Amino acid sequence: MPAEDEIYRTLQRHLDKGPYGLAAAPSGSDLALLKLLFTPKEARVAANLSLISLEPAAKIHRRLKKSGIKMTPDEVKNELDRMVFKGTVLVYRQGYKENRYKNAEVSAGGIIDFQVDRLTPELVAAYHRYHEEILSRPQRPRGARSILPLRTVPVAKSIPQPEKFQVSTYDDVRHILDSSPGPFAVANCLCRQLKDRQGSPCRHSPLRETCLQIGTDHARQYVEMGIARYISKEEAYEVLEKAQQAGFIVQPENSLHPETICCCCGDCCLLLSRITKMPRPAALYASNYFVEVDTTRCIGCGVCVKRCQLEARVIKEGVAFVNLDRCIGCGNCVVTCEPQATRLIKKKNTPVPPRDKDETNLIMLAARMGKWKMFKLRLKMMLGIEV
Repeated sequence: MPAEDEIYRTLQRHLDKGPYGLAAAPSGSDLALLKLLFTPKEARVAANLSLISLEPAAKIHRRLKKSGIKMTPDEVKNELDRMVFKGTVLVYRQGYKENRYKNAEVSAGGIIDFQVDRLTPELVAAYHRYHEEILSRPQRPRGARSILPLRTVPVAKSIPQPEKFQVSTYDDVRHILDSSPGPFAVANCLCRQLKDRQGSPCRHSPLRETCLQIGTDHARQYVEMGIARYISKEEAYEVLEKAQQAGFIVQPENSLHPETICCCCGDCCLLLSRITKMPRPAALYASNYFVEVDTTRCIGCGVCVKRCQLEARVIKEGVAFVNLDRCIGCGNCVVTCEPQATRLIKKKNTPVPPRDKDETNLIMLAARMGKWKMFKLRLKMMLGIEV
């Protein structure tokens, strides 16, 4: 293997230990993607960053020095800040005296999302090859507590009026926004932009600016990179309203305090398009509702079938039915049902999302590592040992 390829293979193996992973591709499409995202120098630095813990530049400098990478403390700091601007490293400032850094995940929701408005033909082609070879496989998350990085919250108008007062705060997207001090930012949807570049634009809507970023550090990184703009809370509501009118599924990060709210469709969303290929998407998704149909009211108009992003609705003998193995309770078919034959039902068991993004990532990592390795990792974290 050429020396340069070995640098990127080392980075790939390092990133594959993270919550999302970065599996090696038989064709080498993983290395081709990394070469477009990292210079060789950046790849060496990234391979020495923590996948979990936020660390100051001084600590990272000491680790690089032990690895034989000769850089001054100022050079390390400047290199990390350049990588932050490129979207390959995450930075957090709030609550710290100095910047703290860690690896960003390569998959959607991480480095790839940070490339919105910066996509080159070469990057689009490389990511498409890797996605088709690895990411598009309809694989189940591993482990009993496996979860997906996003969850579904229902369209507010789809919830029956008497039940509105029983809606859990984490299932109410307006509450998510109301309870956050902000700031708020909006960016173009990376998934739709990828499809645009590939010549397969979204069939549902021309809306592109639908990706909401929440919180001081997360929204600020997007804005400082020049790929998002700050908006008010009222403007955030307007973004959600337009997205819901278009039939997009509202998907916050799977935590009580999400940093991102996505507005997704089945033909563009990198996650939904993969899950849709599976026979039982509802078994994987974090969703607390499902659809019930009153067949005595249904007129068989078929609007619900066109509206559904998960192919959960079907017309049989002139009446609409729902496949509960595929329904994730988004409520989009409810708000367009004129005869009011469709309604949302709350599930008996409604799991509470993880506390925050870090806890979500640890649950995902546990599914990849297994119980014993995860126990040792958490013990190290408790003792303040480098992880």
